Amino acid sequence: MIDATDLARRVRDFVVREVLPVEDAHDGDIAAAGGDELRVKLQAAARAEGIFGPHAPPAYGGGLTLRQCADVFEAAGYGLFGPLALGAAAPDEGNLHLLDRVATPGQRETFLAPLARGEVRSAFAMTEPAGAGSDPSTLRTVATRAPGGWRIEGRKTFITGADGAGFLIVMARTSGAPGDRGGATMFLVPAGTPGLKVGRHVPTLDRSMVGGHCDVDFAGVVVGDDAVLGEVDAGFRYAQVRLGPARMTHVMRWLGAAVRAQDAAIAYTARRSTFGGRLSDLGMAQQMIADNEIDLAATRALLHHACVQLDAGREAAQETSIAKTFGAEAIGRVTDRAMQLCGGQGMSADLPIARIAREVRPFRVYDGPSEVHRMAIARRVVSAHRKAAS
Repeated sequence: MIDATDLARRVRDFVVREVLPVEDAHDGDIAAAGGDELRVKLQAAARAEGIFGPHAPPAYGGGLTLRQCADVFEAAGYGLFGPLALGAAAPDEGNLHLLDRVATPGQRETFLAPLARGEVRSAFAMTEPAGAGSDPSTLRTVATRAPGGWRIEGRKTFITGADGAGFLIVMARTSGAPGDRGGATMFLVPAGTPGLKVGRHVPTLDRSMVGGHCDVDFAGVVVGDDAVLGEVDAGFRYAQVRLGPARMTHVMRWLGAAVRAQDAAIAYTARRSTFGGRLSDLGMAQQMIADNEIDLAATRALLHHACVQLDAGREAAQETSIAKTFGAEAIGRVTDRAMQLCGGQGMSADLPIARIAREVRPFRVYDGPSEVHRMAIARRVVSAHRKAAS
């Protein structure tokens, strides 16, 4: 039995001691800090501390429930590179969960085991230039039958971690047409497969994700039948297995970053003298500090509630959409107030707040824009009302 409270404390201590100095020295830029070389170093240090991979399946040394992950991942997220050190960064963490739920014994040995051990990274290739991000039904990458397997043709974009990934989980259409709600299949495609090309890094606001956000081309990529993850034409259903928990682990990690921004702002206002007293004694500053605490607590409460529902085996689509939408926006508010409290210092690299704001802003788009989640939340509520009234 893992003591998640003690583990979270040890993770926080590790992050402060081993991760923050590296992050601070490179302003949270993972490429400047060493990329995969740094990942290997940090993961070795985490392994030596006995804190690596607590979210992995029990057979690989983990076993945390999602609710327990919330405390541990928040502690890891206190440093932008903290989740990477634990092997709990996106997209690896979400892919690990998906493989544990869906993979065959052979796929577990070939793909899940090395991922759980930190020997490789992975990517999840769904988003496309013409869509297939917020609306996966627009999927245009196709997989057609070939002798002994499948031939994949198409282009993906914004594929996090693709550069240097050991394998990709690829969503391709195996039946139907763009716009259809079904007909997608997941494929496991190892790096180096002929026809697979990782292209440019899409220039983005955030800089803490190892492997970047890349264009990926599939030009006649041929894989065997054993590359199919799950059932043919069931890819959209499996995507929900991955995306609900992955949205919550994103909230966990960025919540930890927001806590660091708040801590930095409190420390600054407590020592900053202005208008004859401490900045922290001014009513306007106190209101912003209090509002940050409220947003952090509310995010944590919604997150924990959604995790309990997922741990109970429920789909929890409404709970995860609510927690993701509120959390992404609340975390943004916390970092923005923290910057404002620190004035010019808040805009500089002398404090961690500006880079945290840079990293968390995309979360209002990643894993579903707030507007799409609001649409889904409203539709579920209206649908439930109509069913109750009929």
